[in-house]
Amino acid sequence: MSLDRDTVADIARLARINVSDGELDSLAGELSQILNWVEQLNSVDTKGVEPLVGVGTAMAPLRQDVVNDGGQADAVVSNAPDAVGPYFGVPKVIE
Repeated sequence: MSLDRDTVADIARLARINVSDGELDSLAGELSQILNWVEQLNSVDTKGVEPLVGVGTAMAPLRQDVVNDGGQADAVVSNAPDAVGPYFGVPKVIE
């Protein structure tokens, strides 16, 4: 489907978007390419594909909620600019 300048101007007016006359031709080309892509999607065979109701119904795999320290204190503070043992060194902010 190809859009002309007048159709793009009408769409911009309905959407209350200020489009200059110089932008109408490039915008018409971009919107035409988008509509051509949507037409390509219509040609895809979707027989036998279950419709997706939403991703919110999927359950994520659960893991045990175990408290641990990670055992990686040295690796965590290895890139710290000022490490004091297994802790981050920070400047004093309270006098």
